[in-house]
Amino acid sequence: MSDLRSLLHGLPGVDKVGVEARAAALGTRSVKTSAKAQAIDLAIRMVDLTTLEGADTPGKVRALSAKAVRPDPADPTCPSVAAVCVYPAMVPVAASVLRDTGVHLASVATAFPSGQAPLDVKLADTRDAVAGGADEIDMVISRGAFLAGDYTKVFDEIVAVKEACGDAHLKVILETGELGTYDNVRRASWLAMTAGADFIKTSTGKVPVAATLPVTLIMLEAVRDFRARTGRQVGVKPAGGIRTTKDAVKYLVLINETVGDDWLSPDWFRFGASSLLNDLLMQRTKLTTGHYAGPDYFTLD
Repeated sequence: MSDLRSLLHGLPGVDKVGVEARAAALGTRSVKTSAKAQAIDLAIRMVDLTTLEGADTPGKVRALSAKAVRPDPADPTCPSVAAVCVYPAMVPVAASVLRDTGVHLASVATAFPSGQAPLDVKLADTRDAVAGGADEIDMVISRGAFLAGDYTKVFDEIVAVKEACGDAHLKVILETGELGTYDNVRRASWLAMTAGADFIKTSTGKVPVAATLPVTLIMLEAVRDFRARTGRQVGVKPAGGIRTTKDAVKYLVLINETVGDDWLSPDWFRFGASSLLNDLLMQRTKLTTGHYAGPDYFTLD
């Protein structure tokens, strides 16, 4: 597909020094107390509360799903998170708790996290998750094919998985820590969006280098420029390594300064996280009551 290659290699190169300097500068911005309360609630609403471990049990998934709906049972004003994200086998368990709550149910699929499986297996994985109740699918691209320059294979797989999703939204995981360069992050972002991704996502959380501010900045610039060119808006999801309220606020500042209010919504921006929610809840309690809750006040995920 020569047109696809021409598109991807015709994108402007990323200024490594410039993007890292801008991300670092935005990461130093402070948020005042009144705005911080709003930022914390927004960040909670953007969380995809995630458990992706081989030791996941139905009991753990049910408890996590209940927490997603009522993050702080003692405070009914605390908002629900955006979604719960689990393996396909756990989708029916989560669905039994989340049904009619407004919290989305996401499932990783397509031989997560490696993506090393035949396409028919990936499609079956996706269809099973959707049939079980998932309304969002987080797929992984074939990084080996991308790095080998086989953009058509990656494109065609995304198109096929998107079709298998039916009405479910598709988040495409680029695994940016394995792509090697910022230029590849930009190309992979455009490839995924051109193939029909509803969201582009940084990472599986299963490799040493996960979400970073510079990488997320590049992806935000990509969705901004893609909308300007095509008229279609695509969401962004950094995942892996985002653990504190301070981290989350840095990303909210990055959104505001790069793409503006249109992306400051859980419809267009998510945090893939497991431990982030507890820190957000602790900071929220501090702002509300004037003191921190004990470390064992909120359930561990």
